[in-house]
Amino acid sequence: MKKITIGVTVTEARYENYPKWIKAEDDNIEIIELSAEDQNWDQIEDCDGILLTGGIDMHPQFYDSANLRYPFAPEHFNEKRDEFEMHVFETALNLEHPILAICRGHQLVNVALGGNLIQDLGAGNDIHKRTEEDKQHDIKTISGTLLQEISGDSGHINSAHHQAINELSDELIANSFSPDGLIEGAEWKDKEDKPWLLAVQWHPERILDKETNPFSKNIREAFIKAVRNKR
Repeated sequence: MKKITIGVTVTEARYENYPKWIKAEDDNIEIIELSAEDQNWDQIEDCDGILLTGGIDMHPQFYDSANLRYPFAPEHFNEKRDEFEMHVFETALNLEHPILAICRGHQLVNVALGGNLIQDLGAGNDIHKRTEEDKQHDIKTISGTLLQEISGDSGHINSAHHQAINELSDELIANSFSPDGLIEGAEWKDKEDKPWLLAVQWHPERILDKETNPFSKNIREAFIKAVRNKR
């Protein structure tokens, strides 16, 4: 089997889970760490696919908000990472790399394409925001979407976020929803002549039953397949 290289954006939050999940002891998969600190965006060209990871809230300036003092806002934002990963996303699109975006990455994709975010879910935090452990809830997919094709009609996922998509980019469609109506995933509205793209709000890399759960296992397999087919 041919080797592939996945670029994984470095995050301050449990980074080690992402390459471990993507590689899954497959010696034919290599990882390149794409880091805002190193500014090694030139290595995107050496990648065959891109994984945008979770982590700190994006700075509100990127979705045209001046409100920096919302509940659970970070004490210090990381605009350097925001700018770097926006560039990673744009470059990956230009190179037609398959893209898997998780949690913050899911939100970044929406913002990069002109959407915006709910800054804090308020009462919804009881369902979605991680405390000592990830929350758990059901998910339903939208018929005819890429995610429905990959993972099925419904399932159970983890949850660890206090922000979510508000206005969805005109270029995207929602592919799944939580029981309280939040967008849990997004993908291209018009997939013609566009690279493979799947953005999810949950954390497939650390779902407890990730070896069998189709909202982790099948997503990983579909992403790897897309990367291999692109090569």
